[in-house]
Amino acid sequence: MKILIINGPNINMLGVREPEKYGVVTYKELVKKLSHYCRERGVRPTFFQSNYEGAIVGRIQKARNVYDGIVLNAAAYTHTSVAILDALRCACLPCVEVHITDISSREDYRKKSFVSEYAFTVIKGEGTNGYEKAVDALISRLNG
Repeated sequence: MKILIINGPNINMLGVREPEKYGVVTYKELVKKLSHYCRERGVRPTFFQSNYEGAIVGRIQKARNVYDGIVLNAAAYTHTSVAILDALRCACLPCVEVHITDISSREDYRKKSFVSEYAFTVIKGEGTNGYEKAVDALISRLNG
């Protein structure tokens, strides 16, 4: 099973940006931990992080017929990007939306998620451990 794990803007700054909200785990540490977690479950992950909306859209489009599913933390683009939503619809892959914080209990502008209009489930407020739950949800869905 091959999955694509996409992270949007500022996720590369984990461990630095507002550690009281996002924790002290760095992006590099997250990738290492999640790579191990996936391998233990027979999953081959590919990681992609970009601060640019178009790069994320392009990566989602290229995932079609290559990956079995997507774990996506679109970060700030969650709340603004119809382009990412449309790319998900084009890719036709099962998608789990993940957020380190609970976006529903934050600022009003963070409560709307365009990604949620496509994703089959949302994991939020679990810190970086939420990525493991997202991988498990995707595995469960794919093994149906």
